[in-house]
Amino acid sequence: MLGYLARRLAMTIPTLLLVAIAVFALVRLIPGDPVQVMLGDAADPAQAAQLRAQLGLDQPIPVQFMHWIAKLAAGDFGHSITNNLAVLPLILDRFQVSAVIVLVAVAASACIAVPAGLVAAWKQNSLLDLSVVGGATLLLSIPSFWLGLLLLLLFGLKLKWLPVIGYVPFAENFWQAATFIVLPIATLTMVEIGVLTRMARAASIEVLRLEYVTHARAKGVPEWRVLARHVLPNAFAPTWTLIGLVLGHLLGGIAVIETVFTLPGLGRLLVDSIFARDYPVVQGCLLFTAVIYVVVNLIVDLCYPLFDPRVTVA
Repeated sequence: MLGYLARRLAMTIPTLLLVAIAVFALVRLIPGDPVQVMLGDAADPAQAAQLRAQLGLDQPIPVQFMHWIAKLAAGDFGHSITNNLAVLPLILDRFQVSAVIVLVAVAASACIAVPAGLVAAWKQNSLLDLSVVGGATLLLSIPSFWLGLLLLLLFGLKLKWLPVIGYVPFAENFWQAATFIVLPIATLTMVEIGVLTRMARAASIEVLRLEYVTHARAKGVPEWRVLARHVLPNAFAPTWTLIGLVLGHLLGGIAVIETVFTLPGLGRLLVDSIFARDYPVVQGCLLFTAVIYVVVNLIVDLCYPLFDPRVTVA
């Protein structure tokens, strides 16, 4: 296990380096000049040149990249161009909002999708199975931003059960803060139920056809016990892998949901920084998301043998 962990950690170093290079290059391709954004179109050229030199934007691109990498190695993500705040504390503060929404949504969707896929596989080709597959396909086909707007329209404007705009930190008022994240969580949960249900169903159908399931049924084991003790544990392993991918995907694509619901999360910070041409914050957000994605997939790989005894990690 330790050897496998060491190899996986060693593999993340070149991966993150390539991600850093890609992030740095793509950020520089964003149209616009941050100095021009800060000073306005009528800025004095001498003042603009002074600010550009102060921010280090007058140096060659390779030199800027090496300075950025050297700071990253020391744990320094730099400072925001727009407000001069340290980037890493700013990211961590915003990440708390995104993490709560994504983790709860993934957990809720897994708790619904895995049993639904198992039951659909058990009643394969029945009306129940067709209903589950049809519902999962429908949810999978709906764009998250459109579904979020529909939920806002129904529960926020029509029924007035939940707030439409705003956010309150959990430390300030827990229950009021919960009302602001109910709809974002519901949106992500409904979207991800589709893909997880289809995966759980496919994995369960494969396990139901194995000989030990037939043997358990021949011994007179109750059907509910066959499903709970023999099918579910073995069918959950591929679904667990997909859950890890879904978690990383949602963390990377949370910007759409946070923009729709005006939440001050990591995605909203990234969008605002792109419009402001705030290079350090954009680079920090993208690199931080990549690190989270790599860590999540590493944890999933290490936990895979717990769900599938046929897999060993040496």
